[in-house]
Amino acid sequence: MTAVTIYSSMMCPFCHRAKALLKSKGAAFREIDVTFKPSARKDMIQKTGGRTSVPQIWIDDVYIGGSDELAALDRAGKLDSLLK
Repeated sequence: MTAVTIYSSMMCPFCHRAKALLKSKGAAFREIDVTFKPSARKDMIQKTGGRTSVPQIWIDDVYIGGSDELAALDRAGKLDSLLK
């Protein structure tokens, strides 16, 4: 089964958009909310090579990026194959 991880925060509309897209595809995901967790945010920043914005998304071991990159994969018809 595909492992999807998304770092997010509570009030982030881009996070809500990315999660809605994943849900519409039937993808289960592990959400790590960094809102009140500085250590989780620090871990995210380290894993992304310095990106501080949310969401940050991985599908299995493939770093996708943020909400825009996830949506671009979907528009290009590549997201479904990554989620299988």
